[in-house]
Amino acid sequence: MNNTSNVEVAALGTCNIDFIMKVPRFSIADDEVDVENMTVSLGGSASNFAVGVSRMNVNVGIIARVGHDQFGDFVTDKFKEEGVQTQRLLKIHQSTGMAFIAVDKKGERSIYASMGANAQFKLDKDDKKYIKSSSILHITGMYQEVVEKASKYAKFLSLNPGTVLSTYGIDSLYKIMERANIIFLNKKEITLLTGENLEEGSKLLIEMGIPMVVVTCGKRGANLYTSEGVIHSSAPEVKSLDTTGAGDAFAAGFIASFVKNQEIRQCLQFGNVMASKCVGNLGAINIPTIEHLNFLN
Repeated sequence: MNNTSNVEVAALGTCNIDFIMKVPRFSIADDEVDVENMTVSLGGSASNFAVGVSRMNVNVGIIARVGHDQFGDFVTDKFKEEGVQTQRLLKIHQSTGMAFIAVDKKGERSIYASMGANAQFKLDKDDKKYIKSSSILHITGMYQEVVEKASKYAKFLSLNPGTVLSTYGIDSLYKIMERANIIFLNKKEITLLTGENLEEGSKLLIEMGIPMVVVTCGKRGANLYTSEGVIHSSAPEVKSLDTTGAGDAFAAGFIASFVKNQEIRQCLQFGNVMASKCVGNLGAINIPTIEHLNFLN
């Protein structure tokens, strides 16, 4: 986890404080449910991804915005502890983003989010320089206007549009999509994005010219679509306690493996390994370091 100005991977997107509550069931109107356990941790899709990549001993930096508050200080300190570069983690006069996440016995989630400083993200010239100096730009959980601007400067674009951006549809996001070298989606998102099912939607994205389309399928693992066909990787069997950040952990595992010049099938396999480690714990960044995985050494 080096601390040089140039990074192998730059992660641009949301950065939050997560308040994760383990509950026996979800609340309904005029209802009250006891919280069995609560964890406060670093969160947000870009944060989850960056920490995951750093724990795989890959040089990574975060491009995000937090507030001039105690949570902003917490986020900055946590990134430094994790070996994530913070030159482009800027404090602005807004509150740090927060997410209140209830997790039930099945590992399903209900999320209320306050975007805070994330909603005021504006790409500046130093962000652009940072992107240009990185080998890979991974964008996740960010607004369309920011994604359109940032993606122009990427040498290699890794894109995780998420549910919100996917709802805009393929026509609205066409300029962004044609710049992507790899895109990460789940089954719901590929339908939102393309209006098609898993197979037809993936085929459509490949025909657009995206070299690699990765679709995660939960317990069933993940598929990688290319112009040469499809590769499937099964997920390890684990008890799911919390699915928060599983997609980010998958993308982190895949990209970390890709950076280390592993074969594509191994990248897919390692993404599944990382996601399985994530869902087995409460919280989005409770994944092991590379020393404990003994996979990419």
